[in-house]
Amino acid sequence: MTDIQETILSTLEAEREPQTRFLAELVKVPSDNPPGDCAAHAERAAELLEGLGFEVERHPVPKATVEAAGMIAATNLVVRRRFGDGPVIALNAHGDVVPPGEGWTKDPYGAEVADGWMYGRGVAVSKSDFATYTYALLALEAAAKAGADLKGTVELHFTYDEEAGGEIGPRWLLDQGISKPDLSIGAGFSYNVVTAHNGCLHLEVTVTGKSAHAAMPFTGHDALEAANAVLTALYGWRKGLASKVSKIEGIGSPQCTVGLIEGGINTNVVPDKVTFRLDRRMIPEENPEEVEAELRGLIESSAAPFPGITVAVRRILFSAPLVPLDGSEALTQRLCQRATGVMGETVEAKGVPLYTDARHYTAAGIPTVLYGAGPHNIEEANAHRADERLPLDDLYKATQVVALALYDLLSGA
Repeated sequence: MTDIQETILSTLEAEREPQTRFLAELVKVPSDNPPGDCAAHAERAAELLEGLGFEVERHPVPKATVEAAGMIAATNLVVRRRFGDGPVIALNAHGDVVPPGEGWTKDPYGAEVADGWMYGRGVAVSKSDFATYTYALLALEAAAKAGADLKGTVELHFTYDEEAGGEIGPRWLLDQGISKPDLSIGAGFSYNVVTAHNGCLHLEVTVTGKSAHAAMPFTGHDALEAANAVLTALYGWRKGLASKVSKIEGIGSPQCTVGLIEGGINTNVVPDKVTFRLDRRMIPEENPEEVEAELRGLIESSAAPFPGITVAVRRILFSAPLVPLDGSEALTQRLCQRATGVMGETVEAKGVPLYTDARHYTAAGIPTVLYGAGPHNIEEANAHRADERLPLDDLYKATQVVALALYDLLSGA
């Protein structure tokens, strides 16, 4: 190991306690989405970054744009550190989180540390990588001061709408021309380098009929009866998804889940409207347009036999799958190599059955992979569940991996 690499590691070793406090401060500020009022968290993150000596660009998203995304307020943060002529590498993590929900044994905003794990909503997904990427960049600055010949720029992109689709986070930064990176790394976990992930389609289905008194139900058109037929058809159809398996390790099969449903007026009234939302996960090999057309056809045909019933299908979210782009090999190779050396086990490139903000970078032609702080899988982290948690040792190690991989890329090692 070179003297410069030793400088990177010794810098990070000395910064472990400050890095832990940095992450804790981020966990303590709620940024639940919904409702999506994330401006306060962005300001706190900016203050912490400025306290470390970084110049922080605050990019508030216009109110109308935020509201169109179903949120209240969002400010995207950008930090740029130019070391010399060379590639621009963006590091993206999101600060918005799903609401805590029930069942916690720890304070979801307490950042409590127990047995080497920090607990709190967003501590693993993905406030952790605010800390990973920030302190990796600090280590690179220390390397530059120690004489490292680095060629290129590192940018931190901290955004606030991943849980709502990422349209006003990374996509907005790119569409506005605020950043034009050559490569990007998105938030991930420490024991695999993600090069592909599923796409996602959310549809809202509204089945409308005509209300009637329960004593004379035949005078109305029962929306729930029709909706039941639609749901039965959907549940029967989704059994066939298991026969489709992605060729990419870690992806698995497509999935379909009905996650929300509401309707009816009262117990003694024939329901005049039922609305439900479904989540369709698409493997990279699927054609998203064909997937949506198939679902719409199934929904409409299963409601067609019911007189007086109309069905409206509205797209809520569309997330294309993440697929490897030419040029991502350099990121993947260096991250896998460094992670294998640091994490104590072989770390390989894989896919995951999730969807992330990273797709917006690849849609813009920017080679992208996912890597960051976290345990072996989302179940171990309790991601999106009660008692979300992060092993602090994985935070420290992942930061080493990112810093060393960036050093490799910017120094031509």
